[in-house]
Amino acid sequence: MSKPQILVVDDSPEIRLSAAFILEDQGFSILEAENHHYAQAILADNSVDLILLDMNFSLDTTSGEEGLRFLTWLSKSDFAIPVIAMTGWSNVDLAVSAMRLGACDFVEKPWNNQRLIQIIRQQLKMSGLQVQNQKLKQQLESVTEQDFTWRSESMEKLLHQIDSVAATDASILLTGDNGTGKSHLAKRIHQQSNRALDAFISVNMGAISESLFESEIFGHKKGAFTDAKENRIGRFELAKHGTLFLDEIANIPHSQQAKLLRVLESGEYEVLGSSQTQIADSRVICATNGDISKLIRDGDFREDLYFRLNTIELRVPSLQERFQDIAPLAKHFMTQHGKKYKREELNLSLSAIKALEAYHWPGNVREMSHLMERAVLLAQGDNLEPEDLHLSMIKQNNRLPMMTLEQAEKTLIEQALEQNHNNVPKASIMLGLTKSSMYRRLEKHGINIQ
Repeated sequence: MSKPQILVVDDSPEIRLSAAFILEDQGFSILEAENHHYAQAILADNSVDLILLDMNFSLDTTSGEEGLRFLTWLSKSDFAIPVIAMTGWSNVDLAVSAMRLGACDFVEKPWNNQRLIQIIRQQLKMSGLQVQNQKLKQQLESVTEQDFTWRSESMEKLLHQIDSVAATDASILLTGDNGTGKSHLAKRIHQQSNRALDAFISVNMGAISESLFESEIFGHKKGAFTDAKENRIGRFELAKHGTLFLDEIANIPHSQQAKLLRVLESGEYEVLGSSQTQIADSRVICATNGDISKLIRDGDFREDLYFRLNTIELRVPSLQERFQDIAPLAKHFMTQHGKKYKREELNLSLSAIKALEAYHWPGNVREMSHLMERAVLLAQGDNLEPEDLHLSMIKQNNRLPMMTLEQAEKTLIEQALEQNHNNVPKASIMLGLTKSSMYRRLEKHGINIQ
C-alpha cells in the first residue's frame, strides 16, 4: 500500500524540514511548497492526501490573508483534499474563517507533535470514509440472487470451467444469446475469486453514449465539461480491488475502444479533467451476445482489444440447449417470486412442467423469470397449470396482427427496443437499419428513449 502523501505549505524552510522529519518517521510521504503558488503547481501534478497549510506568508504575520486566499482557490478548484491550517499566533477568528472556507482543523505553531500526528491521522481516516461513502452512493445496489440449480451436462461443464479460472485474475469473455444468465455467471466468478470481499461493478456498455464514455468509465472532475457540476467517480475506481463487469462489450464505440485498450494494457488512465495518472486494480469480465468476429472483419471492433478481453472465452448455452434445466429453473423462479409476492404456497403441476419443456424460449432465462413472475401474480389457485403460464398467448404474439405498414413499422421498432433494453444501435442491427435511419424513424413516430 502506498504511503499517504502530505503537502506542507510554509514559507519557513525550518518549519518544513521539522514537519518532514516528524511525519516521515510516522510513515507519511512529504511534499514541500514555500508558498501557495508552488502549492498549486504541485497539486496539478501530484496526488495529495492532506495539506498542512501555514496561514501567513510574506504580506504580514497575523491576518492569514494569503492562507484564506489559497483555501478559496482550493474550494473553487474542487480538490477533495483535507486541509489542516496552522499559524504562529493564537487567533480564534482566523481559525473560524479558515474552517468556513474548508479547513478541517487548526493547529498553532510551535505544535505538539503527538497532537499534530493525531489530527492528521484523524483527518485522513475521515477523508477515506467520505470517498468510500461516495463510492457506495454511486454504486447501484443489486438484490442478492439465489443460486440457480443447474442439471444439464452443458451447464455443469461450464460451471466446472468457471470454478477452474475464478480464483485467477485472467480476463474472461462470456458469450451467448440474450437472457442466458451471463451477468449472473459474472457475479459467480467474482464471488469465487480472491476479490470477492470487494466491489462487483456492472456496466451496460450499450447504455453509455459515446460522449459520456470517458466520464462513466474513468470519472470526471467538476467543470471538466458543461454538465459536470460535481466530481464523479469512474467505474474503474468504483471497482478498485474488485471486479468490473462490462456487459454488451461489442457496443463500445470504435472511437473509444483505444482508451479502454490502454487501461487494459498498461493499467493506467486519467480522470476526465485531470492530468494525474491513476492506476487501475480490478479484474475485468466482459459479456456479449454479438458476433465480435464479424465486427472485427467489418472494422467495427479492434482485434487487439478483443485479444485483451478474451484471455478465456466461455460460451453460455441457450436454455433450449439445456432441456434438463427448464423444470428446476421454473421451480426456482416460482419460489423466488412466491416469496416476493406472498404466494409461497404455490406448486407447479406436471402438465405445466411439460408445457414449459415444450416451449422454445427465445428469451432464455430472463424470459422464464418474467413468465414465472406473471404466473405467480395471476394464479387463481395453489397449483400453477398450463393456462396460468399463458404460453399460447406468447406464441400468438410472435405474429403481428393486421395493421397499416406505418403502424407495423412503429410496432416492430418498439419491440426491437424492448428486446434490446432501449439500446438503439442493437435495435438498429436487429431491424437491418443504420443508426441514422433508426433515429429518423424514432423521430417520425414520436418514440422517446428513456
